[in-house]
Amino acid sequence: MTTLLGVPLPALYGQLLIGLINGSFYALLSLGLAVIFGLLRVINFAHGAQYMVGAFVAFLLLRFGAIGFWWALILAPLTVALVSAIIERTMLSRLYRLDHLYGLLFTFGLALILEGLFRHYWGAAGQPYPSPPELAGGTNLGFMFLPNYRGFVVVASLVVCIAVWALIEKTSLGATLRAATENPQLVQAFGVNVPLLLTLTYALGAGLAALAGVLAAPIYQVNPMMGTNLIIIVFAVVVIGGMGSIVGAIVSGYLLGILEGLTRVFYPEASNIVVFVIMAVVLLARPAGLFGKEA
Repeated sequence: MTTLLGVPLPALYGQLLIGLINGSFYALLSLGLAVIFGLLRVINFAHGAQYMVGAFVAFLLLRFGAIGFWWALILAPLTVALVSAIIERTMLSRLYRLDHLYGLLFTFGLALILEGLFRHYWGAAGQPYPSPPELAGGTNLGFMFLPNYRGFVVVASLVVCIAVWALIEKTSLGATLRAATENPQLVQAFGVNVPLLLTLTYALGAGLAALAGVLAAPIYQVNPMMGTNLIIIVFAVVVIGGMGSIVGAIVSGYLLGILEGLTRVFYPEASNIVVFVIMAVVLLARPAGLFGKEA
C-alpha cells in the first residue's frame, strides 16, 4: 500500500475530506460573523446558536410538516433570518452606539437562552436527520470514495461564499452597505434607509449560520449544543483571517479545516489545538489578521 511519511494514502485522503468538510462549515460560519462585524461592528456571540436553530428548524419541518431537505434549505435560513431581523430591530439596534462589549454580552445571553430552550424541550441527546435520497451513496474517484452528500456540502458552501463575497464587494448594494457603516448620517442624507440596511445585514449573517446548520444536520446529529462546540473555533478562524474581512473568513475557514484534517493524520494529539496555535502565531506576527487592515 502506498504511504506518505508512513501514513497510508487512503487514510490521508479520508482525513483531507473530513478537513475540507469541516472547513466548509468554518467558512460559512466565519463568513456570517465577518459580515456582521465588518458592517455592524457587533461581535455576534449568538452565531453558534443561530447555526443550531437552523438545524433544528430543518428537523422540525421534517418531523411535523413532512418538509424535506431541499425545502428546509430555503425555509430554515429564511425563518432564522426573519426572527434575527426582529431581534436586531427591537433590541440589538439600541446598542450600536455603545461599547462593543454590550453587543457581545447581549448576543451571549441570547445564545444561552436559545440553547436552554431547545435543551429543555429536546434534551441534550442528538436527533438524527436523514440526507436527501438524491444524494445517497458515493462516487469512486479512483484514489478515494467520495460520499455524494459530503461533496455537495463542499460545493454548496463554496458557491454561497463566493456569492456573498460578490454581493458585498462587487455590487452597488454592497457599496451602499459599506458606506452606511462608515458614515451613516451622510448615506441617510441621500435618502437611503440605513436602519433597514443594518437589519438586513444582521439577517444575512444569521441566515448564513442557519444555512450551515441545515447542511450540517445530515452529517452531525442535531442537538442544542452543536453550535457551542463550534463557535469558539469559528471565532478563532475569523481572528486569523482578520476581523470583518470577507475574503479572510472564507480562505482561512477552508485552509484551517484542511490543516486540522492533516494534523489528525500526522499528529492527532494536536488536532484540537492547532487552530488556536495558529491564531496565536498570526496575532503575534500580524495583529490585524492575515487579511485584516491595520487600525
